[in-house]
Amino acid sequence: MLQNRVTPFGEIVADPARGMFMGNRGILHDPATRTLHPARRWTTKAWITCVCAFKGRHRAVMGRNGPGGKAGWTELFFLDEATALAAGHRPCFECRRADALRFRAAWASGNGGATPKAGEMDAVLHAERLDGRQKRLHRLPCPAEDLPDGTMVADGDNALLIRNGRAWRWSFTGYASPQTPPAGLRLLTPPSTVRALRAGYALVVHSTALHYPPASGN
Repeated sequence: MLQNRVTPFGEIVADPARGMFMGNRGILHDPATRTLHPARRWTTKAWITCVCAFKGRHRAVMGRNGPGGKAGWTELFFLDEATALAAGHRPCFECRRADALRFRAAWASGNGGATPKAGEMDAVLHAERLDGRQKRLHRLPCPAEDLPDGTMVADGDNALLIRNGRAWRWSFTGYASPQTPPAGLRLLTPPSTVRALRAGYALVVHSTALHYPPASGN
């Protein structure tokens, strides 16, 4: 089992469940052993989220996919886009160009200023997603039930998806039945991304978070 599944906290772990999206943070693995380098969890500020199939391309996961038989970028996998955004990734401008353009437009609308370049968003996200080498947690900008759909928050060591004003507990295989958001939550999704969600970026969530109606009054 390869260590290539990403949690909403940005951790890269081994788990047998499959994900809806792939992405990368640069070259993180040793292709001879197909394991992560002990202290390497990113080599670039461009943390992107990709589709799992694109133009018939095939890769040996955590293999030798770079020029001259070198490692190439390390394939990472996410339950859904909400997970990827919470970890600090953004849509890829190659394989998800339409989504990336929508995200950039919503970013500009929600955060103000001119339409940013990819590297400008990456620089902001890098500061918002990390506290040293650990995941940076933020104060909620509003009550949890008022956060835009797709935002993820931390309840201690658990990650919760906010959708329809309710909290859905995350796991590698999907979300548990929704509950009223508890007290004491911290923001996992970077604030700039939350503002893009509020400005209208429609992200992809796992089907297990789509089977319940909105809470009364929402």
